[in-house]
Amino acid sequence: MLRPLILAGLALSIVACNRPDEGTTVSINADGGNVLGAIDGETGEMKIDIPGFKGAVTMPKSRLDSGDFDLNGVKLYPGSTIGGVNVTEKGLRVQFTSPAAPDTVRGWFLERLRKVGYTVHADGANVVGTTDEKKAFRLDLVPDGAGKAAGTVVIGG
Repeated sequence: MLRPLILAGLALSIVACNRPDEGTTVSINADGGNVLGAIDGETGEMKIDIPGFKGAVTMPKSRLDSGDFDLNGVKLYPGSTIGGVNVTEKGLRVQFTSPAAPDTVRGWFLERLRKVGYTVHADGANVVGTTDEKKAFRLDLVPDGAGKAAGTVVIGG
Protein backbone atom coordinates (compact mmCIF):
# COMPACT_ATOMS: atom_id res chain seq x y z
CA MET A 1 0.00 0.00 0.00
CA LEU A 2 2.82 2.40 0.77
CA ARG A 3 4.48 1.89 -2.62
CA PRO A 4 1.43 3.05 -4.65
CA LEU A 5 1.14 6.14 -2.47
CA ILE A 6 4.80 6.98 -3.02
CA LEU A 7 4.34 6.56 -6.78
CA ALA A 8 1.24 8.76 -6.72
CA GLY A 9 3.20 11.40 -4.81
CA LEU A 10 5.91 11.26 -7.45
CA ALA A 11 3.33 11.85 -10.16
CA LEU A 12 1.92 14.82 -8.28
CA SER A 13 5.35 16.36 -7.78
CA ILE A 14 6.13 16.06 -11.47
CA VAL A 15 3.19 18.26 -12.46
CA ALA A 16 4.19 21.02 -10.07
CA CYS A 17 6.19 22.82 -12.78
CA ASN A 18 3.89 24.82 -15.03
CA ARG A 19 4.93 25.33 -18.64
CA PRO A 20 1.64 25.69 -20.51
CA ASP A 21 2.74 24.95 -24.08
CA GLU A 22 4.76 21.81 -23.44
CA GLY A 23 4.24 18.56 -21.62
CA THR A 24 6.00 15.35 -20.65
CA THR A 25 4.00 12.13 -20.60
CA VAL A 26 4.57 10.03 -17.48
CA SER A 27 3.27 6.53 -16.79
CA ILE A 28 3.74 4.55 -13.59
CA ASN A 29 2.96 0.86 -14.12
CA ALA A 30 3.23 -1.66 -11.33
CA ASP A 31 1.03 -4.19 -9.59
CA GLY A 32 1.30 -6.72 -12.42
CA GLY A 33 1.43 -4.14 -15.21
CA ASN A 34 -1.59 -2.09 -14.16
CA VAL A 35 -1.29 1.66 -14.59
CA LEU A 36 -1.22 3.23 -11.13
CA GLY A 37 -0.65 6.78 -12.31
CA ALA A 38 -0.25 8.65 -15.55
CA ILE A 39 0.13 12.19 -16.83
CA ASP A 40 -0.80 12.95 -20.43
CA GLY A 41 1.76 15.41 -21.79
CA GLU A 42 -0.66 16.58 -24.51
CA THR A 43 -3.60 17.45 -22.26
CA GLY A 44 -2.15 17.73 -18.74
CA GLU A 45 -4.65 15.14 -17.47
CA MET A 46 -3.37 13.21 -14.47
CA LYS A 47 -4.95 9.88 -13.54
CA ILE A 48 -4.36 7.93 -10.35
CA ASP A 49 -5.71 4.43 -9.71
CA ILE A 50 -4.46 2.98 -6.43
CA PRO A 51 -6.19 0.91 -3.78
CA GLY A 52 -8.61 3.20 -1.99
CA PHE A 53 -8.42 6.07 -4.48
CA LYS A 54 -9.20 6.53 -8.15
CA GLY A 55 -9.48 9.86 -9.91
CA ALA A 56 -8.48 12.16 -12.71
CA VAL A 57 -7.74 15.86 -12.79
CA THR A 58 -6.40 18.22 -15.43
CA MET A 59 -3.23 19.95 -14.29
CA PRO A 60 -1.02 22.50 -16.00
CA LYS A 61 1.25 20.79 -18.53
CA SER A 62 4.82 20.41 -17.42
CA ARG A 63 8.00 19.63 -19.35
CA LEU A 64 10.86 17.73 -17.77
CA ASP A 65 14.35 18.56 -18.99
CA SER A 66 17.98 17.56 -18.42
CA GLY A 67 17.97 18.96 -14.87
CA ASP A 68 15.07 16.68 -13.88
CA PHE A 69 16.94 13.46 -14.72
CA ASP A 70 19.73 11.93 -12.65
CA LEU A 71 21.60 8.60 -12.89
CA ASN A 72 23.98 8.65 -9.92
CA GLY A 73 24.74 12.30 -10.66
CA VAL A 74 24.70 11.96 -14.46
CA LYS A 75 22.14 14.27 -16.02
CA LEU A 76 20.89 14.17 -19.59
CA TYR A 77 22.99 15.95 -22.20
CA PRO A 78 22.68 19.73 -21.56
CA GLY A 79 19.63 21.27 -23.22
CA SER A 80 17.79 17.94 -23.54
CA THR A 81 14.06 17.68 -22.96
CA ILE A 82 12.15 14.62 -21.78
CA GLY A 83 9.16 13.55 -23.86
CA GLY A 84 8.10 10.51 -21.87
CA VAL A 85 8.82 8.52 -18.72
CA ASN A 86 7.53 5.02 -18.09
CA VAL A 87 8.17 3.42 -14.69
CA THR A 88 7.38 -0.29 -14.26
CA GLU A 89 8.13 -2.97 -11.69
CA LYS A 90 10.89 -4.19 -14.01
CA GLY A 91 12.56 -0.90 -14.81
CA LEU A 92 12.54 2.58 -16.28
CA ARG A 93 12.22 3.97 -19.81
CA VAL A 94 12.93 7.65 -20.56
CA GLN A 95 12.50 9.20 -24.01
CA PHE A 96 14.28 12.48 -24.72
CA THR A 97 15.63 14.79 -27.40
CA SER A 98 19.03 16.48 -27.32
CA PRO A 99 20.45 19.51 -29.15
CA ALA A 100 23.51 17.53 -30.34
CA ALA A 101 24.21 14.74 -32.82
CA PRO A 102 23.94 11.11 -31.61
CA ASP A 103 27.74 10.60 -31.63
CA THR A 104 28.25 13.64 -29.38
CA VAL A 105 25.53 12.54 -26.96
CA ARG A 106 26.88 8.97 -26.91
CA GLY A 107 30.42 10.12 -26.07
CA TRP A 108 29.12 12.46 -23.39
CA PHE A 109 27.17 9.64 -21.70
CA LEU A 110 29.97 7.06 -22.00
CA GLU A 111 32.46 9.30 -20.21
CA ARG A 112 30.12 10.24 -17.37
CA LEU A 113 28.46 6.85 -16.82
CA ARG A 114 31.81 5.10 -16.52
CA LYS A 115 32.86 7.59 -13.82
CA VAL A 116 29.84 6.65 -11.65
CA GLY A 117 30.40 2.89 -11.88
CA TYR A 118 28.38 1.85 -14.91
CA THR A 119 29.99 -0.80 -17.11
CA VAL A 120 29.09 0.49 -20.57
CA HIS A 121 30.40 0.44 -24.12
CA ALA A 122 29.46 1.89 -27.48
CA ASP A 123 27.32 -0.24 -29.76
CA GLY A 124 27.03 1.76 -32.96
CA ALA A 125 25.34 5.04 -32.02
CA ASN A 126 24.06 3.41 -28.82
CA VAL A 127 25.39 2.69 -25.33
CA VAL A 128 24.86 -0.71 -23.68
CA GLY A 129 25.98 -2.35 -20.45
CA THR A 130 25.01 -2.45 -16.79
CA THR A 131 24.39 0.04 -14.02
CA ASP A 132 26.46 0.15 -10.85
CA GLU A 133 23.73 -2.12 -9.37
CA LYS A 134 24.23 -4.65 -12.22
CA LYS A 135 20.91 -3.86 -13.91
CA ALA A 136 20.76 -3.89 -17.69
CA PHE A 137 21.33 -0.45 -19.23
CA ARG A 138 20.72 0.69 -22.78
CA LEU A 139 20.77 4.10 -24.44
CA ASP A 140 19.43 4.11 -27.99
CA LEU A 141 20.18 7.20 -30.08
CA VAL A 142 19.00 8.25 -33.55
CA PRO A 143 19.33 11.48 -35.53
CA ASP A 144 16.45 13.93 -34.98
CA GLY A 145 17.11 16.60 -37.57
CA ALA A 146 20.37 18.39 -38.30
CA GLY A 147 22.73 18.14 -35.34
CA LYS A 148 20.09 16.74 -32.97
CA ALA A 149 19.39 13.36 -31.39
CA ALA A 150 16.38 11.47 -30.07
CA GLY A 151 17.16 8.94 -27.40
CA THR A 152 15.68 6.33 -25.13
CA VAL A 153 17.26 5.26 -21.84
CA VAL A 154 16.16 1.81 -20.66
CA ILE A 155 17.18 0.49 -17.25
CA GLY A 156 16.11 -3.02 -16.31
CA GLY A 157 13.30 -4.59 -18.34
